Amino acid sequence: MAILNVIGSSTKFRALLDSVAMVAPVDSAVLIQGETGTGKEVIARAIHEASPRRKNRLVALNCAAIPSTLLESELFGYEKGAFTGAVTQTVGRFQAADGGTLLLDEIGDLPLELQPKLLRVLQEKQFERLGGGHTLQVDVRVIAATNQDLGQLVRERKFRADLYYRLNVFPMILPPLRDRREDIPLLAEHFVQKFASQQGKVIDAIPEEVMEALEHHDWPGNIRELQNVIERGVIMTTGPVLSPRTTEHWTRGDAAPLRVPRAAAEPVDIKTLADADRAHIIATLRETKWVIGGPHGAAAQLELPRTTLIAKMQRLGISDEISRSRSGQSPRRFVRVMGGLPSRLQDEAAADLRVMAAIAG
Repeated sequence: MAILNVIGSSTKFRALLDSVAMVAPVDSAVLIQGETGTGKEVIARAIHEASPRRKNRLVALNCAAIPSTLLESELFGYEKGAFTGAVTQTVGRFQAADGGTLLLDEIGDLPLELQPKLLRVLQEKQFERLGGGHTLQVDVRVIAATNQDLGQLVRERKFRADLYYRLNVFPMILPPLRDRREDIPLLAEHFVQKFASQQGKVIDAIPEEVMEALEHHDWPGNIRELQNVIERGVIMTTGPVLSPRTTEHWTRGDAAPLRVPRAAAEPVDIKTLADADRAHIIATLRETKWVIGGPHGAAAQLELPRTTLIAKMQRLGISDEISRSRSGQSPRRFVRVMGGLPSRLQDEAAADLRVMAAIAG
């Protein structure tokens, strides 16, 4: 089950997807809370892409990454001459996101002096550029994300209560990876295929001892840490089986390195992983109305080159599913019926369907 590149099958993951589906169609503010590396930005993008605003931009700003002295001009823009070096009028993130979505990451680091200005935009949908007197109207949906406890910051008077309540219309708590361990095999397989494709490799199996180590690690860095571990493992891999050295050099803070047996083991039977990969590809093809290429096609959603995805479809035997979905229709007719795609995408979709027809045939 996947929305964009959000991958998993656990109960907590399915509940998370249900929340995305509930909140995406409306314009209410969303507050996403979770540990570092749990995928807060990915969930924010999933909400945007499933919303009526998806045709417009999702603009992101990390409040912790910009000095407080520059944050106001980043958010609201500035007029020419507003300060030394302001030689031209500059659009801020709110105006850039007009009609779309603004993701304010690490919102807990927003300086107190800027919080009333953000509250005003949320309430009145208007603001002035720095150094300007003209009021600008904007239509922006705000999604905020943080790895801090904003409620505690409110109690400590480090975050305004009125702004907190305004942002916390629809709260979402992302579970850490250690609380959704059943998703680790799916995520590991996804990252193996992603990085193998990027590095021009074919990796079809994950050794049993590596998978056991992945499933038993505490993952303080969550999904981001898993991604980095798999990327390192793919770099070290020279054959069709992920290197057993993938998990040899972990440390957890100042803990001793995680010990994994050095002896090579037989590759785990990856039927379950292959089935999961097949189901994930089919689900993505259905979401993209069986279009493989293009910016919104299955290959882009899966972060795979188009040719790699087609090869995987052949290897995983997806031809039967294609045959059932085509229902005897010509490719162009199939595109019109299945998607009502814009004309600029129909030729590419038709070409994809001819490739799939060849696979199925």
